[in-house]
Amino acid sequence: MAHIQPFRAFRPTVEEAPVITALPYDVYNVHEARAAVQEAPRSFLAIDRPEAHFPEGTDIYAPAVYEKAGEILREWFREGRYIQEETPCYYIWEMTMDGRTQTGLVSCCATEDYDVGVIKKHENTRPEKEEDRVHHIEGCGAQTGPVLLVYRQEKLLKTLMEEAKASDPIYDFTDATGVYHRIWRIAGNGKVAAVTEAAGRINSLYIADGHHRAAAASAIARERKAHGSRGVQREYSYFLTVMFAEEEMLILDYNRIVKDRNGMTDEEILEKLKTVFKVSDPQDAMYRPEEKREMGLCLGGKWYRLQTKEDLYGDDPVSALDVEYLQKHVLEPVWGITEPGSDPRIEFIGGDRGLEELERRCGEDAVAAFALFPTSMWELMDVADAGMLMPPKSTWFEPKLRTGLFIHEIEEK
Repeated sequence: MAHIQPFRAFRPTVEEAPVITALPYDVYNVHEARAAVQEAPRSFLAIDRPEAHFPEGTDIYAPAVYEKAGEILREWFREGRYIQEETPCYYIWEMTMDGRTQTGLVSCCATEDYDVGVIKKHENTRPEKEEDRVHHIEGCGAQTGPVLLVYRQEKLLKTLMEEAKASDPIYDFTDATGVYHRIWRIAGNGKVAAVTEAAGRINSLYIADGHHRAAAASAIARERKAHGSRGVQREYSYFLTVMFAEEEMLILDYNRIVKDRNGMTDEEILEKLKTVFKVSDPQDAMYRPEEKREMGLCLGGKWYRLQTKEDLYGDDPVSALDVEYLQKHVLEPVWGITEPGSDPRIEFIGGDRGLEELERRCGEDAVAAFALFPTSMWELMDVADAGMLMPPKSTWFEPKLRTGLFIHEIEEK
């Protein structure tokens, strides 16, 4: 069962919320983050990517960088840009993007649930990225980026969330990217206890986004418990999350571009692909896959429809994924890409950028692009339930959770 608890959030004033709200740190590279902070210095990206305040060439993992994040956060607290709740609360967060709305519960989940597998992951973490989030949390004395969790629908929790939305929201605004946010607070011992009890009926939670943030919170909790009072559940024993029922989620395609030919001509690439796909004649327009078991290919300025071969799929949840099919039967044997998460010859393009971005890149610095049908939420949960891991960059969730709206302080005063 899941263990969640309310928290005394630091959150922006109503006036500051649209200004502070920002996309998460990991959607930007260093140069993009620096430009974004220069353009909007009062957005939370100034804290999420504190290296933007240092000269170019500065080691982004230097202690002074993380100290800067904490300094800015505390300065904003002093300036009154944030307020803190007097009592622990839950929140309902509704996000509307392109006419589609999804609603989640903002809470703190137990790091112990992550450690024992109640909170399930579907990808490995990289030590350097996990360490980066550890230092950022320690520098701020707080968790500033929520982990996106998914659960199979729980009817009582759904009812309680719908009841909370009958009141006036505490936030009601559209952010700089056009996403519309409404947020309600759940306060009072009776209502808070009811939500806690309803969430306790959930058997499993699944990390959709934020594996490194979850791993960092767990690492900090273990270290502090080892040097503190055993059995005492302190704020560092919980981490900031937003929980969505699986039916609320939208997963977009996560596509791949390959940057070299590996010594092959376009004709040779096509011949190799024909051993594992049924390859169409060139298409008149960009081709977006319409269902699983097919892909789009941009090569040599032309688009092709690729249909996979059923007998090449495996029986386990990972082998049944189209992203695994592409890796196992194309990227590795044809291009020699064995470590897609770190090989510089491959790049992953989120579906929010469209097929036009794939075609553009193929006209600039890429040789080929593969457009995939989105992985489903059920596929993700099946992989996690089996204790297996998905290939890197298998899912792209929209809308992304924004940072800066909720701060969970782990330093107890």
